[in-house]
Amino acid sequence: MLHVMTWHPLQPCDETFFETAPYVYRYPVELPVPPARVWESLTSDRALADWGLGLHSLTWTSARPFGVGTTREVVLPGKALAIRERFFRWEEGSRKSFYGTEVNRPLLQRFAEDYLVEQTPAGSRFTWTIAMEPTARSSALLRVGSPLNRLIYRAVPMRAKAYFAKNP
Repeated sequence: MLHVMTWHPLQPCDETFFETAPYVYRYPVELPVPPARVWESLTSDRALADWGLGLHSLTWTSARPFGVGTTREVVLPGKALAIRERFFRWEEGSRKSFYGTEVNRPLLQRFAEDYLVEQTPAGSRFTWTIAMEPTARSSALLRVGSPLNRLIYRAVPMRAKAYFAKNP
């Protein structure tokens, strides 16, 4: 039997949301590769999946070249959460940010991520930032789950570090 996802709209936001959201998680990690290598991985057809994050799927729904307005759909393992995204900032080679346009679970009002890649003497620094605002109904759940979310989200920079150590 084919399962069709139900989509729930999210409110758009901009870069100020990374400072004003009720929940902001920021993870910088030093990587032993040049920024161009990190950027290539972040924009590939296997973006983040190669890092061993176990995504169910990540589909770019816009044609290349990517830029402001680019869209994609990400489905987490077990289809536990799926989100449709629209990039509102795209600074080729260094930074991109998106907000969620729709999600398959009515848990959030707004959701955004920022990917910043900077040159360092030893390679690059990748900073991943997540910002979210829960719905009124899920506010208590997100508050209680915040410490666990911090731990889970920390896996992204740790996996990035492991991936680039093996795949320079």
